[in-house]
Amino acid sequence: MSRRAKAAAPLLNGQLKDIEEHVEGFRQVREAHRRELIDDYVELISDLIREFGEARQVDMAARLGVSQPTVAKMLKRLGSAGLVEQVPYRGVFLTSEGEKLAEESRARHHIVETFLLALGISPDTARRDAEGIEHHVSDETLAVFQQFSNAQQKN
Repeated sequence: MSRRAKAAAPLLNGQLKDIEEHVEGFRQVREAHRRELIDDYVELISDLIREFGEARQVDMAARLGVSQPTVAKMLKRLGSAGLVEQVPYRGVFLTSEGEKLAEESRARHHIVETFLLALGISPDTARRDAEGIEHHVSDETLAVFQQFSNAQQKN
């Protein structure tokens, strides 16, 4: 490894972090970013279906603050992944795989938000922060968040 590469690597307790560990950290972040939009879309589609019986592109665009062509592009991607079905003149519906992913995303969000509330974070901030954290937290950390929240609720 060159001196320049060593200088750019972060230090952990005064020691240079192992390069494989460093690479793995960035890989996890990239994967979380890639999945973040997918999770947000399927969760929103599920919520809209529960509330209105269907999810329309115009409603998704309004709630996500994006244009309808942006939603259409993502729906095409979700359709190719087998997560949604688009019914002409009706709307968008989740496949069983899409609904499973929406439920997992909703559960992760709930665990993170409950953890933040247990720490004393205000409800509005906890809700907004959980929206970002839920995509980046590992299953191991998520389990500890849940254990901590459960313990706090018992007290």
